[in-house]
Amino acid sequence: MKRTIGIVEDDMNIRDIVKAYLEKDGYKVNEMESAEAAWDLFQQDPPDLWVLDIMLPGMDGYEFCKQVRQNSQVPIIIISAKDDEIDRILGLELGGDDYLTKPFSPRELVARVKRQLTRWEAMNKTAFPSEKETLQVDNLALYMEERRAFWSGEEVEVTAKEFDMLKLLAQNPNRAFSREELLIQIWGDDYFGSDRAVDDLVKRLRKKLTDIPLETVWGYGYRLKKDGAQP
Repeated sequence: MKRTIGIVEDDMNIRDIVKAYLEKDGYKVNEMESAEAAWDLFQQDPPDLWVLDIMLPGMDGYEFCKQVRQNSQVPIIIISAKDDEIDRILGLELGGDDYLTKPFSPRELVARVKRQLTRWEAMNKTAFPSEKETLQVDNLALYMEERRAFWSGEEVEVTAKEFDMLKLLAQNPNRAFSREELLIQIWGDDYFGSDRAVDDLVKRLRKKLTDIPLETVWGYGYRLKKDGAQP
């Protein structure tokens, strides 16, 4: 079955190029020039993945991403001419799964689409008995099947990758993971970006889960310290 990709981009030239490359790779493509049109599609026949521009007329890409995340965890790849760190972090905080700065290689975008869909499909097909349990580490509780996170008894809204990192660290309390390990485990071994993505994810989790003992192992990576563990 062909997977459907929704392209939300007001630049017709970029839309045409991205569409041509995706269709050549076997995807069905729905293209829109506004977030309002994309929202209509989301409510009627949502695609399997979104390729979303940030600078759009009317509703911008950030707001559209936020609205989608309130209803679905479908993958979103953000494309933007904004290459500042704050813009990239904001896009990921609002629920983007990947961020690609313009100008970009259409081939790289297709590769990222393929990777996100592979991970999404694997996540949906995985239903081990252990995933139906609650994973608890001190004040952190993860409801595995529902993919919900609670900190000190309060539910915290997390993105798919934020949950994946919490799950990995909570399943291995006190173990130090290198940035490279975290990239492979959470983004996949074919991830194109740098390990800064790991640092960005940690910053977001620390901001959302105040006082979480997510420690930096200097020059190496991160670990989730369990209460009572020796330094």
